[in-house]
Amino acid sequence: MSRPIWFVNFLIWIYPIRRVLAKMTRISLVGEIVDHIFFRGDEMVFLPLNQTIQVNAPLDLPESVIIPSRIVEHYINQANHHWIMDFCICREGNDCQDFPQKLGCIFLGEPVLQINSKLGRLVSKEQALDHARRCRDAGLVHSIGRNRLDSIWLGATPAKELMTICNCCPCCCLWGVVPDLNPKIGRKFVSMPGVLVEVTEDCTGCKVCVDGTCFVDAIIIKNGRAEITAECLGCGRCVEVCPEDAIVLSIEGEKNIQETINRLSKVVDLK
Repeated sequence: MSRPIWFVNFLIWIYPIRRVLAKMTRISLVGEIVDHIFFRGDEMVFLPLNQTIQVNAPLDLPESVIIPSRIVEHYINQANHHWIMDFCICREGNDCQDFPQKLGCIFLGEPVLQINSKLGRLVSKEQALDHARRCRDAGLVHSIGRNRLDSIWLGATPAKELMTICNCCPCCCLWGVVPDLNPKIGRKFVSMPGVLVEVTEDCTGCKVCVDGTCFVDAIIIKNGRAEITAECLGCGRCVEVCPEDAIVLSIEGEKNIQETINRLSKVVDLK
């Protein structure tokens, strides 16, 4: 059943306290209940920005360039129903000034037919692909998978048949709360298989990559240079902003594209 606009406006209103709510899940019983109701069976994969080179591959061969957004395009091409939100609930709730508030999520699958028509619109496959490109051009990072929370707030069921493609910015993304969540829930948000982010000896410890770049706070300065922690989701923002080109993001190989597709296909029954 589609959700009324007042309910969506309420979610936007309480968005600024998201981190407080996330921390409450660290209370054992609360975390178990929240996980069961809102995150049961979920997995969201964060995709690196497209500027990624395959490890140990010659740079002069076209096939050596891996394009993570192909995963998004694969599912858009596969789906029979495509929905674009007219706004990003995260950026609107956070009153984002750095990225477009009107570039919303893409939802795929039959459950999108239940979404309130005042929140967005059904689109063609070509329109969905174009929207995804516009999001990337704006510097937004894709995360893709099954997110029961979206099924609940949109009233689009069953959750297992709804695929979410989020277009995330570092300042407002809801999943910036991952470090605050109960670890059992936080582990449902993962990097693309085979992604490796490394800091080279060229790092000067300038802190540009630390200040508002990583939305899950996975970069620290230690002994005068940046260090990538285990919380990294492999989005590649730090690579883009580093003034010394001292951070390198790589993917093991083409097999990781297919591995990601296989994993997502197990958690979302896309129709």
